[in-house]
Amino acid sequence: MNFAVLASGHGSNLQAIINAARAGRIKADLKVVISDKKDAYALKRALRAKIPAIYINPHDFSDRESFDRALAGHLRKFKIDFVVLAGYMRLLSRYFIRQYPNKILNIHPSLLPAFKGLHGTKDAFDYGVKVTGPTVHFVIDEVDAGMIVLQEPVRIEAKDTLETLERKIHKAEHRIYPKAIDLFARGKLKIIGRKVAIV
Repeated sequence: MNFAVLASGHGSNLQAIINAARAGRIKADLKVVISDKKDAYALKRALRAKIPAIYINPHDFSDRESFDRALAGHLRKFKIDFVVLAGYMRLLSRYFIRQYPNKILNIHPSLLPAFKGLHGTKDAFDYGVKVTGPTVHFVIDEVDAGMIVLQEPVRIEAKDTLETLERKIHKAEHRIYPKAIDLFARGKLKIIGRKVAIV
């Protein structure tokens, strides 16, 4: 199977995915990395790994769907079977989601359904929970509400700061995201209503 990674920022999850694919721990081919940010370091990571890297300027489009139609066009050229979001900060349009139904994976830095939104780690830390951690889920029309694939609990210690917690969660993300991608690529995930079974 062929997959694409969409990223907007530094790309640490992308690097974990690249490393896992090179080591044979993801049985799928990463064909292209696409960003909506010209200076996204994720693009440099892709080029360094000899993976095509594409920047699409959002200002060239009148609305989100127009952008996503162009994005889908690029993915078709690379014969992409499924899509992985790695720090991609644009909301996907309903049009795009319908092009890849139950074929878009995302990772969120909290144990969903708790602490949805842009600041999942900070919100969990500020709330004072004792356990948080990342969630890999399918993308649906509703933000951070798709069916959950994998989660890894991360304990918040009394000595933790927001920065140390973020580092712990990133390490957990780098463990579970490549695993979830590989499970999907090998046809090991079965969606049953709201639940995802590993078969």
